[in-house]
Amino acid sequence: MIFKVLFQTSAETTPKREATKSIYLEAPTKEDAIQLVEDNTDYNIEFVEPLEGKALEYEQNSDNYKLTTF
Repeated sequence: MIFKVLFQTSAETTPKREATKSIYLEAPTKEDAIQLVEDNTDYNIEFVEPLEGKALEYEQNSDNYKLTTF
């Protein structure tokens, strides 16, 4: 399954909506997606959204869509 992970680049600073970034991951479960990000980055995870159907299709058609691998 594909997940969209919204995050701040640093857990040390106060989160700002304008600084929120996202990556797309393929993982079996939401918990696995969170673990991948925690094991490989210092990101402060805000939200993890599973993508399927029309939502996935919409994201795949955006210029920002790129599947991240660790």
